[in-house]
Amino acid sequence: DVLERVRPGWRVIGYDVPIGRRRTAYFAWIMPQREHVHLGFVHGDSLVDPAHLLDGEPGVRARWATLCPGDSIDEAGLAALLRQAVEVAGLTRAERMWRSIAHDGGAADL
Repeated sequence: DVLERVRPGWRVIGYDVPIGRRRTAYFAWIMPQREHVHLGFVHGDSLVDPAHLLDGEPGVRARWATLCPGDSIDEAGLAALLRQAVEVAGLTRAERMWRSIAHDGGAADL
């Protein structure tokens, strides 16, 4: 039950999840490029990624999986990331921040 729309200025296909009656939250995108495709997550730093499928710089909120022709695709791992991304999209900023810290192992330091 997500909304898919082309975002031509960003050159992506974006996905929003309904939050409540009138709001939506942008949670993921597909960015096709000649050499590969990115499956991106707006709040990727808040996702648990045990299979290490996500790329991105530490401390940067967005993260993505890069899929190249001929790669084997971890469908179960990507599906788990998508389910988490939908869940995280509905959280408050504070809840996302706490989740991100907790997954980095930093929660014990607080």
